[in-house]
This record gives sequence, C-alpha cells and structure tokens, in this order.
Amino acid sequence: MELTQLTAVSPIDGRYRKQSEHLDEYFSEYGLIKYRVLVEIEYFFFLADQKFFKLPVKARAALRKVLDEFSPEDALQIKQIESITNHDVKAVEYFLKEQLDKAGIGQLKEWIHFGLTSQDINNTAIPLSWKHCMEHEYLPAVINLQNHLYQLAAQWKNIPLLARTHGQPASPTILGKEIMVFVERLNNQVELFASVPYAAKFGGATGNFNAHQVAFPKKNWVALGNRFVEDVLGLQRMQFTTQIEHYDSLAAHFDAIKRINNILIDLCRDIWTYISMDYFKQKTKKGEVGSSAMPHKVNPIDFENAEGNLGMANALLEHLSAKLPVSRLQRDLTDSTVLRNIGVPVAHVAIALRSLEKGLGKLVLNEEKLKADLENNWAVVAEAIQTILRRENYPNPYEALKDLTRGNHKIDRKAMQDFIAKLKVSPAVKKELKAITPSNYVGVNPVF
Repeated sequence: MELTQLTAVSPIDGRYRKQSEHLDEYFSEYGLIKYRVLVEIEYFFFLADQKFFKLPVKARAALRKVLDEFSPEDALQIKQIESITNHDVKAVEYFLKEQLDKAGIGQLKEWIHFGLTSQDINNTAIPLSWKHCMEHEYLPAVINLQNHLYQLAAQWKNIPLLARTHGQPASPTILGKEIMVFVERLNNQVELFASVPYAAKFGGATGNFNAHQVAFPKKNWVALGNRFVEDVLGLQRMQFTTQIEHYDSLAAHFDAIKRINNILIDLCRDIWTYISMDYFKQKTKKGEVGSSAMPHKVNPIDFENAEGNLGMANALLEHLSAKLPVSRLQRDLTDSTVLRNIGVPVAHVAIALRSLEKGLGKLVLNEEKLKADLENNWAVVAEAIQTILRRENYPNPYEALKDLTRGNHKIDRKAMQDFIAKLKVSPAVKKELKAITPSNYVGVNPVF
C-alpha cells in the first residue's frame, strides 16, 4: 500500500501526523540531508573566507541560493546519487560538486568536503538540527505550557484545597500553589537543559586533522576548526574526539527531557485524579463522545494521551542516552542508525504537550466540591490546634487531639468546637482556636 496517514506503521506519521509534521524540517531524511548540505556549503564558504581559494561573488550567490531554496526534490536527487554511491554523505558531496559545475566554478569542486570524513558532517549537521528544534520548537512549547500553568495558578491562588498525603486527608493547601509546584519544577529543569552545550565533532577521520595538516602544515587547524564550528555554526566543538562526537552532551539533553517528561507525567496523574474526585469538570464540544457505552461520561483522555506519549518518549530517550556515548575504540557504526531516531521521542513529546494544553483548556473548577470535601474533614485542623496548645505549654496536646480524631466517629465543626470549649485554656486562646477552619488553615507561600 502507498504510505498515507492510514497506512503508516508509526502513529507519529499516521494518526498524529498533524501534531508532529512540523518536526520533519529537523528529523526527516529530507531534514538530515538539508542540514548536511548546509554544513558542506558553509565549510566551503569558510575555506574561501580563509583565503584557501578565491570564490567569485556570483558563484557564492548561486551556492547560497542552492542552500536557501533547498527542496525535497533536491533531496530526492541526492538519494538517487546515493543509490549509486551507497554512501549518504558522499552523495551530498557529489550533488554539490554538480552545483559548482552549474555555477561555473567546477575548478573549485575539490574544496567541497576538503579533508573531512562523513562524521564531520553528521556530527555537525545533527547537533545543529537538534539545536534548532530545541530552540524553535521544544523549549518554546515547554515554556508556553509553563506559562499556561502559571496563569491557572494565579487564577486559583485563593482556592483552598484539601491536601492528601498517602491518599489520606491532610493539612489543607491552595490549589494555585499546587499548580505552582509544577511551574517551579519545569523552570528549574529548563534552566538545567539550557546549561548543556550543543556539542559537535569536527576534526577529520579520527579527530586529529590528519589530512588537513599534511596538506597545509603551517595552518592552525585546531583554531580554524573551532572558528568554523563555533562562530559559523553556533555549536561547541569538542577538542579531543575519535571519529565521532562523544554524545555526552546530547545524552544530557535526552536525560533533561526525560526529567521534564516525568514532571509532566506527575502533572497528568494529579489532574486526572482531581477530575476523578470531581474537583474539575471538563468543557465539552457539541458532537463529541466521552464513552462509547456510557453517555454521561467525559473521559480525561487528553491527560491519558499525554501520559502515554510521554512514557513512550522516555523509553526511547533512555536507550538513546545510554547507547550513544558508548562506542568501540575510535568508532563503530551503531550510532548511525540510532541517531536517525532522535526525532521520534521529540515527536511523542510534541503530541503530549499539545494534548496537555488541550486538556488544561477544558478544565472547569468545581468549587462546591472542594468546599464540601473541606467541610467534611474537620479532623485536618487537629494539627493547628495541637500546635497552638504546644505554644501554650498545654500538657500532651498531640495525644489529646489523637484521642479525639482517630477512630470511626465523625469529626465535624460541632465536635471540634465542643472539644475546644472543654480545654483548660484562656478565653482568648479558645477564640483563636475556634477561628481555625479547614478552609482558612492553608499556611503561607511566596507571592505569585
């Protein structure tokens, strides 16, 4: 069958194509070829700028146009060359040499790919495409989600909520503060992610500029390599490499994304639980079906979809971060096929982020349910009462509250007020204790 959204094996290119198709600019076969062409052309220009040869202005403009207007048709032409060469990077080299012939500078075509091995191209093209995707797609999406959560936190900053530790009613909290927990966690991990460099390898067959140095022994190739990778491409060149980049920084990025995903899984499960407790209702659209069998249901499918895709991403990221930094001696080929899959977990994350945004946009706060749960759990103010009694040096306050609150009998407002009335403390302290309710015993947090 012809490949369509219905026949694709992966749901990324099938069911979820609309949510992930923007990533093909970075991670598709076309995207990889495009970035290889970019590195090859920029290196050719760099050599010209370093006076290795003279490049006519019109020829430079013609090559710049090849880069700026690079199309899937151009990539297909390179794939056709590859069917003969059986080498993907060499096919890019031959394609560009043809472009030099067309530009009337065929005499310069041996400066294309000068002194390089294929990994000088792959280990700059791939981190460059990764950098662009992270900066233009992934990080903005995470920060947008973080901002969305902050807006919800601000909206709900005065909403008291019965907390639950170990699944049991616990000291009340504020709904907005509970959302701020995730805002802070995301912010911390985004900062850690941003501190990891986008590392590249560029140094010839085994990382020593052997071919470069033997051809031009008076040139400082280490300095030239650093200048090209860092000033032209905007990456960080590793100084001591084998044939390939270490992938340690890339693995650190994978691990950082994994941690962010775990935070989002935690968020999904909390919101899912709040929905199950009826703390949130969900907006519906006319014509939508919540359950195939039960018409009354509105399932929290957006949070479930996000959790599933985040889990898929983490499974792949775990393998990527564990495998890529390990290679036999100066290089084996296991990194090649693995690197072609780095876009897959990113696609799962992109799908998850969109589902999360959609789910958060559907939430409708059910304040009556939150108030009812607080009112039905007066035992949670026992902590407050016994702490004030400690302050007053009252004998065995913890034990007194323990005897009152632990057991099968219901503790309501009246039971708590009656208990306070019998305490041998001053009227002022009794008044202070009676003013405490599950709805106002919410502590304090930084302003947000």
